[in-house]
Amino acid sequence: MSLAGEIAACTLCRDHLPHGVRPVVSFSATARLLIIGQAPGSKVHESGIPWDDASGDRLRDWTGLTKEQMYDPAQVALVPMGFCYPGKASGGDKPPRKECAPAWHDRVLGELPDDRLTLLVGTYAQAHYLPDAKKLPMTERVRHFRDYLPRFLPLPHPAWRSTLWMRQNPWFEEDVLAVLRAKVAQRIR
Repeated sequence: MSLAGEIAACTLCRDHLPHGVRPVVSFSATARLLIIGQAPGSKVHESGIPWDDASGDRLRDWTGLTKEQMYDPAQVALVPMGFCYPGKASGGDKPPRKECAPAWHDRVLGELPDDRLTLLVGTYAQAHYLPDAKKLPMTERVRHFRDYLPRFLPLPHPAWRSTLWMRQNPWFEEDVLAVLRAKVAQRIR
């Protein structure tokens, strides 16, 4: 069975998922852009398409990716920290299940090209992949994004709440987005 098939059949967290198991992930051995978010939301859980919601629209705007490019696994790998929708909590969704990334990420990343750029979208991905910067606030990790290049580029989560964050941090649009779009364009054919 292929790795994608194994992931699709995963039931590791089923007892903790109130809406059932539905891993949502997309990748191939040629994807030079990897986007790691937190976990599918309810809309993505229903559609089975990663970033198929308003957050995905904003992320595509930030990166300059079209829908066709973003959903082409030969170019873009979409691998959340938790592959299934964790359910609602007060103020938003529950955090990604902690079992998922340790069980699957190394195997998925092992299939991707070494020269990939990884966008770490939100605090869960950043805490996992930038452990030395874990104590920094997310804003500082994003502000100092150049410190993590060429391998990683930390971003805030593109949920509706990021609108206020972007107003409070105008440097994000001025400094980060141009570099982000240029780095993404280098990896897309």
